[in-house]
Amino acid sequence: MTYDAFADLAFAALDDLPDPVLAWLDNVEVVVEDWPSRAQLRSAGVPRGETLFGLYEGVPLTERTSDYGMVLPDKVTLFRGPILDACDTPAEVADEVRRTVIHELAHHFGIDDERLIALDKY
Repeated sequence: MTYDAFADLAFAALDDLPDPVLAWLDNVEVVVEDWPSRAQLRSAGVPRGETLFGLYEGVPLTERTSDYGMVLPDKVTLFRGPILDACDTPAEVADEVRRTVIHELAHHFGIDDERLIALDKY
């Protein structure tokens, strides 16, 4: 799958979000990269030999204080290579991209992996 087709899936996943959710994403950038860097894997605590489908980098809404401002946008990165390696069909890729976008945006809203596991959404 081409980079552009993959990115289109990410943007379609964003477009499908309800308007109230989209309203809280005004300072969030969603990007596509081919593979996570070693630094990204380290920062996410990913064990050697494993990889990431996505990564949220920023300050979750629940941790922001009144002095939050004048900062770069939060960033959600989708990693094309690992997702394509894990999926067998274009439909599986689309489902995983959507799932990963929602998962990473949950972090923006202050929902950690432990809570996502408890909700059966990890």
